[in-house]
Amino acid sequence: METLKAEKKEKKQETTMRITGAEAIIHCLLAEGVDLIYGYPGGAIMPVYDELYKFQDKLTHILTRHEQGAAHAAQGYARVTGRVGVAMATSGPGATNLVTGIADAQIDSTPMVCITGQVTRSLLGSDAFQETDIVGISTPVTKWNYQITRVEEIPEIMAKAFYIAKSGRPGPVLVDITKNAQFDELDFKYEKCTGVRSYKPVPEPDASAIEKAAELINNAKRPYIIFGQGVILGEAESELKALVEKGGIPAAWTILGLSAMETDHPLNMGMVGMHGNYGPNVLTNECDVLIAIGMRFDDRVTGNLATYAKQAKIIHFEIDPAEVNKNVRVDVAVLGNAKETLGMLLPLINKNEHKEWLAEFEKKHKIEFETVIEKDIYPTKEGLTMGEVMEQINIASGDNAVIVSDVGQHQMIACRYAKFKETKSNITSGGLGTMGFGLPAAIGAKMGAMDREVVAIIGDGGYQMTIQELGVIFQHNVPVKIVVLNNDHLGMVRQWQELFFESRYASTVMTNPDFVKIAEGYHIKARRVVQRSELKDAVEEMIASKDPYFLEVKVEKEDNVFPMIPTGASVADIRLK
Repeated sequence: METLKAEKKEKKQETTMRITGAEAIIHCLLAEGVDLIYGYPGGAIMPVYDELYKFQDKLTHILTRHEQGAAHAAQGYARVTGRVGVAMATSGPGATNLVTGIADAQIDSTPMVCITGQVTRSLLGSDAFQETDIVGISTPVTKWNYQITRVEEIPEIMAKAFYIAKSGRPGPVLVDITKNAQFDELDFKYEKCTGVRSYKPVPEPDASAIEKAAELINNAKRPYIIFGQGVILGEAESELKALVEKGGIPAAWTILGLSAMETDHPLNMGMVGMHGNYGPNVLTNECDVLIAIGMRFDDRVTGNLATYAKQAKIIHFEIDPAEVNKNVRVDVAVLGNAKETLGMLLPLINKNEHKEWLAEFEKKHKIEFETVIEKDIYPTKEGLTMGEVMEQINIASGDNAVIVSDVGQHQMIACRYAKFKETKSNITSGGLGTMGFGLPAAIGAKMGAMDREVVAIIGDGGYQMTIQELGVIFQHNVPVKIVVLNNDHLGMVRQWQELFFESRYASTVMTNPDFVKIAEGYHIKARRVVQRSELKDAVEEMIASKDPYFLEVKVEKEDNVFPMIPTGASVADIRLK
């Protein structure tokens, strides 16, 4: 008996160690498989950074030039890898500078864990130097957050943070750690979290709901699929493709669903939404069964809810029960992970073709091509268009690049015209529409996918919001390709001013610096294109480069993005010009 007790005691000693809270944080990260962190040090998080210095062989820290850049870089990394992105900052302004990226991750369902330092426990609530209530501030924009004030809490809370961030519908988690908890010691033992009481990340699929969905789909004359990022997050790309092909069903993407199915698939009809394709938008109001998969009926997709798909039976495949019937009332809700629920649906679907229905999409595409697409991609006018730049990038990259876009006209052009063969290839700020997202997110994406070409498409406005992150590219030689489509305006706002405010360009005209010289100041190879004759060669040179590359393309100042559904209008009232 004494021998058995001794063996148990020895085993316990092997699985625990006496360390500081700061070191415990590092061990928690390593236990979760983290090998890359983006952040910015400061007083309240300094103990963790001191320990991080000792683990440089196992954990790489990337010093961004602003905490917002750290959050967006972590997002880009998470979106391209499917893993949890990690960002770290100090208290006060360091923590609040993360909030924009956290809010962006929340609305776009991006798994991220943010770690912030905090003043010591005894000073909480005293308005101490660089004290802010980051838990209170971030509560509306996090999936979960927690303030650690005792060192003993660290292992359990960190394990819970990673579990919540990645499970079910992913999202950002913030862990705030007081300075005393970083300095104090604990007997460290780590166990990964496998469940949280009262939190059920993935609903159990209802077989009867799936049977009802199958019956509606099989009896439909004009079925139509709209797929969103839930397909990518659920790793259900093959199931989506199988459903589309077996049922002969036309499908369209939301901007975050883009790349879940290859863009040149004959049943992939294009993009829905404010600047989506003509057919996919108009025919939403002509289908008889609308199958929404992993999308949340955002207002930019639906337009006027009073007129959205009123003629159709609607089936909603969704992992988050809170999204069902939130904006659009549905006839059948299928809860669960899309990979599982589509897998259960597939055997029940009849092999089918809908030639007459597909012909309607082809007719609408022909109209859009002649009115909009041809002029965007193959212009005959003097000025360069954003569409032709995107087409040259497709050609030079073989439709195989990861495209990271910022927010604005260039974003809509990128989402409309980028071509993809592989999933997790379109990275953009969807729900929050965060200008400044593109450059740091591209850095994170490249670091998460070094074997892939990563091209950032950015406007001259958004570029200057996080331009300082060129310092990260220079310091770490991150071979990301940056394309700034420069029209010397805040282009999307200017377009609205032209169309709806009688061309009163209030505060949208920009006097820009020499972007090429700025890039060269960071020792990044740079080039400017002004004439169409220069474009092809410049893009090919950029894609062929093994090093970071900056390309500025001077595009038309008053070139608009069409089609367009005005705010509050029906999807059927889409404007082609």
